[in-house]
Amino acid sequence: MKNLSRLFFAMLLLLSFSNANAQDENNPWAIGVGVNAVDFYPTGEDGQGTIFDEYFNYSDHYNVLPSLSSISVSRYLSSGFSITAAGTINEIDKIGDSSADDLSYYALDGTVKYSFGPLMNSKVFEPYLGVGGGYTWVDDIGAGTINGTLGFNLWFSDNIGMTFQSSYKHAFEDYLATHFQHTVGLALKFGGKDTDGDGIYDKDDACPDVPGLPEFNGCPDSDGDGIEDSKDDCPNEAGLAEFNGCPDTDGDGVPDNKDDCPTVAGLKALNGCPDADGDGVADHLDECPNEAGPAANKGCPWPDTDGDGVLDKDDKCPNEAGTVANNGCPEIKPTPAVMKTLNDYARTILFDTGKSSIKGQSKVVMENITAILKEYPKANFSIDGYTDTVGNERSNQLLSERRANSVMDYLVSNGIAAERLSARGFGEANPIDSNKTASGRANNRRVEVVLQ
Repeated sequence: MKNLSRLFFAMLLLLSFSNANAQDENNPWAIGVGVNAVDFYPTGEDGQGTIFDEYFNYSDHYNVLPSLSSISVSRYLSSGFSITAAGTINEIDKIGDSSADDLSYYALDGTVKYSFGPLMNSKVFEPYLGVGGGYTWVDDIGAGTINGTLGFNLWFSDNIGMTFQSSYKHAFEDYLATHFQHTVGLALKFGGKDTDGDGIYDKDDACPDVPGLPEFNGCPDSDGDGIEDSKDDCPNEAGLAEFNGCPDTDGDGVPDNKDDCPTVAGLKALNGCPDADGDGVADHLDECPNEAGPAANKGCPWPDTDGDGVLDKDDKCPNEAGTVANNGCPEIKPTPAVMKTLNDYARTILFDTGKSSIKGQSKVVMENITAILKEYPKANFSIDGYTDTVGNERSNQLLSERRANSVMDYLVSNGIAAERLSARGFGEANPIDSNKTASGRANNRRVEVVLQ
């Protein structure tokens, strides 16, 4: 008996070590090792107590071998059902209230079990019922039995737990007494497939070929940002949930994968790039980043080479000052309206009395005349001087000539080409008003600009 016990113990150790890597609670295989107690008393046979009488009387009726004495192997089927094969050994020194001479006990049993754990939605406490049969020997007496089993498992982890079981074994032969057999032992579950080795078995792993995390059903989060790779637009770079897992290095609200300037804060409208001059052209594309200009000119302002107020892009004569009305080209001849404006200015030029010097209060008038003449650089003009009839006619002629020349000299000194101008004096000729009144004579003392 001692040698048999040692052999049995060695088998238990071998099975235990070979399956110690079990991990998944849904593993289809399980082994159990433990001790068993055989009780012949509460079955009501051979003059013993009635059924279940003194069922828990451990000290008076239980037969227990002080070593590992039971082993079982189970295979999950489906829908809560599993099948178990078990082997037990024991020594019988009590049959009810009677003593026995250390009879050997061996049993091989098969049981179909139904677990109530799924119905209770419990992963810790798992009660079950079972029915089956087997063959039991007490010394040389052996007989088949039909068995009813009630028990429960207490799971400490996904794969390790304790089993508590009680079986009623009714013998088919009268020479073997019907009895109870109680078992307490360690249960180990194993056999699930975990292809990627992430601790989540293929049955429950949404990504069975790639190691992953339990919170993502076995799928990976390569960059560790809390967003699984399948939903992460930047799976290899930790980022923010608001950007589907992509980072925003410069903090401008544009994720790096959509930011043309990921290290410099910029504008969403410019794909995350800055625009220092606010002209709508990103700085890295702007040839004049600190001076506003249109995109059509690469962010630079359009030049006006000739300074005529017409940009070169619109100026048909970009190197020659012109007018807006003539697309930047100089007008060849002023219009009658322009000539009227010129002469409205010219007639207000004031001279010192009896002299050809221009009074200081006529400075603005002269500047306006100069500006108009510059708009027509290809037109030639005559500056004509006139007097009233007061005084000597000869003197008036000379005065009109000097005043006309005085105006021309001013225009030349202020940028009007001399070859474009001529000066003439007409004295008292061609009056435009009566010389009999003071106001009329004032009107006749004048300068006129004539287009040549």
